Amino acid sequence: MLTLENLHLEQDGWALDADLTVSKGTKTALIGPSGAGKSSLLNAIAGFLPPARGRILWQGHDLGPLPPGARPVSILFQDNNLFPHLTAEQNVGLGLRPSLRLTAEERARVAEALERTGLASLSERKPAQLSGGQQSRVALARALLRARPLLLLDEPFAALGPALRAEMLDLVARITEETGATLLMVSHDPGDARRIADTTIVVAEGTAHPPAPTTDLFADPPPALAAYLGEA
Repeated sequence: MLTLENLHLEQDGWALDADLTVSKGTKTALIGPSGAGKSSLLNAIAGFLPPARGRILWQGHDLGPLPPGARPVSILFQDNNLFPHLTAEQNVGLGLRPSLRLTAEERARVAEALERTGLASLSERKPAQLSGGQQSRVALARALLRARPLLLLDEPFAALGPALRAEMLDLVARITEETGATLLMVSHDPGDARRIADTTIVVAEGTAHPPAPTTDLFADPPPALAAYLGEA
């Protein structure tokens, strides 16, 4: 269980409050207007943005004292954060060892991650030789290999076309269900939330509201969500 306990974030005159719980193993979307703080909330959970006050807890343990690398978190950004001089296989291998000095067992795990994300035949290609969707798969394979219980997506598929984005979302949903990971996904597209999210957090007007069932939320949107959707 992920708990944001009386959390208050501040940055350059902007502020966000969150006091909520996300159940373990659920897929949760964060939706709301640009600049509301969705990405900042993920950055705080990952350890890149220290809270002004409050705590972030995973399974009852305070993550505050832990640096980003020690947190039970994998995060995918919009740019996929791939190294252009490394092959797909090497970029994925970074999820295990930054030195890339992998054991035979670890190389087998890299190969398995590439296979699960449909990249087995592309392992020797560098990012410039891959399509946008293939690059997204490399980043996802690396996150999969890290096997952290919290997977944070900061719109990594935003630049993809609708069909390919849907394919990637379905792949994420399948992997998280197989691994039992807890997913938090930032999106500006309500269709993304409807497609795979069990629950949705509305982030608007300085507040990240507690998660609500996605179907119910969009069937009867609260004022902040209705305004965002243009239904107010």
